[in-house]
Amino acid sequence: MVCYLGLELGTYRALRESGPATAVEVAEHAGLDARMTREWLEQQVAAGILTVDRPDAEPEARRFTLPPEHAEALLDEDSPHWIGPLVLMPIGGMAAVLPQLVEAYRAHRGLPYAAYGEALRGGQAGLNRGVFEHHLPGWISRYLPDIDARLRVPGATIADVACGSGVSTLALARMFPNAEVYGVDLDAASIADARGHLAAAGGDLAARVRFTAGDAADETLTATHLLVCLFDALHDMSTPVEVLRSCRRMLAPGGAVLLMEPSVGERFTADPPDSERFHYAVSVLHCLPVGMSETPSAATGTVMRPATVRRYAHEAGLETQVIDVGHPFHRLYRLTPLSG
Repeated sequence: MVCYLGLELGTYRALRESGPATAVEVAEHAGLDARMTREWLEQQVAAGILTVDRPDAEPEARRFTLPPEHAEALLDEDSPHWIGPLVLMPIGGMAAVLPQLVEAYRAHRGLPYAAYGEALRGGQAGLNRGVFEHHLPGWISRYLPDIDARLRVPGATIADVACGSGVSTLALARMFPNAEVYGVDLDAASIADARGHLAAAGGDLAARVRFTAGDAADETLTATHLLVCLFDALHDMSTPVEVLRSCRRMLAPGGAVLLMEPSVGERFTADPPDSERFHYAVSVLHCLPVGMSETPSAATGTVMRPATVRRYAHEAGLETQVIDVGHPFHRLYRLTPLSG
């Protein structure tokens, strides 16, 4: 929560721009109260995020510094190490709905995605941005070389199902400059965000990228896609098997469905890695309630283990190749139509 304040109030950015600074200097730079700013700065030193040059000096004389590596993680949106969304999303996107979440649990019902609002949408988009821009190109070329080669031929198309704010869609379009990319999402607000990102991107993307608000199963231009992507979304869906069936119908001959899902263990354990602890927290606060906001619901949740993916895929007429990309948070699955 304290880091959330630093991002929202601009104190991290003030420290980066000013260099070592006193509480008064940071407060003036950010337009804040000096006494409250000093308390925030001292807390951040105690938390190990900032450093202070003379801790024994009088409070007004202490100079605080944001180390470069911490500045990169908190402020550099283009860095593969950017964790700003991990700070913003839980507080801005989840804490605000806690009273509604309490009522949802008590009422034996879920909570719709739209209830989480703009902060959650922006946090989700930012959370995976580094993955899409820095890791996904290498993953596709390394683990789907046949698809990668065919996507570089003019006329190829890609569908990005549950595209959210379109960060993944635009990354795919940049990866494959000869391909047309279609992003589709049920959430109209997310599609509005995606269209705004497309307009800001410029270049030739506007001629090759299209966003549609609606159900992928209703999309009229989805029968010939070489690659159908579903990134970090299947576990949120009430009807994952039906969604995968739609994805299968969208494939061109020789095409593949590419899932990106949380990298969780094969089975439950009382002592999981920290990444799985994080996934469980996100599931309790967001993913499972969203998935249960419609009925009937598979009630999957974030911790969707490989066996569950295989079962859903098989029921949808797809066979599964599990791809361990060595990422602490993500795993890929290549799904192709069952033969026979």
